[in-house]
Amino acid sequence: MSIPNLLTILRILLVPVVVWAISQGRMGVALGIFVFAGITDAVDGYIAKRFDQRTELGAYLDPLADKTLIVSIYVSLAIFGFIPPWVVILVVSRDFMIVGGVLLSTFVDKPLAIQPLLVSKANTVAQIVFAALVLASKGLGLDLDLAIEVAMWAVAVLTLASAGAYLVAWVRHMST
Repeated sequence: MSIPNLLTILRILLVPVVVWAISQGRMGVALGIFVFAGITDAVDGYIAKRFDQRTELGAYLDPLADKTLIVSIYVSLAIFGFIPPWVVILVVSRDFMIVGGVLLSTFVDKPLAIQPLLVSKANTVAQIVFAALVLASKGLGLDLDLAIEVAMWAVAVLTLASAGAYLVAWVRHMST
């Protein structure tokens, strides 16, 4: 068990804590946990690369931790009325589509290796920024309404673009 993997597991263990903080209206605490999780994500990646501590387990755990955290925050923010439910439905549907495509490809003996696309990376950044802005607005009492609105629409557009790009790649793969 490497240090990067332990940091990734810590991020997974923080998910129920951040959900609890949001459910209790402790948005400052939720923001702090979110920022701390982001820092540990950067540190575990740096350590894994710099000290050659990359592992197969880490390759699976890291994106799982990232997705678990962001989806849990989005779902919690929607449940408690801080973001529109349609944003969560869009984000989660895209992720299910990608996972479903990979599983179906494997099931029909045409395994597909997913490579992150540039639009997908931009989508992830937009999702993180949107969540951070909402948490900062509520947790620090900042007036970020315009920034939140812009970030929300960026998430929507980039999520749709990313879903479309992965769908095209999947159809091409399955057609060969």
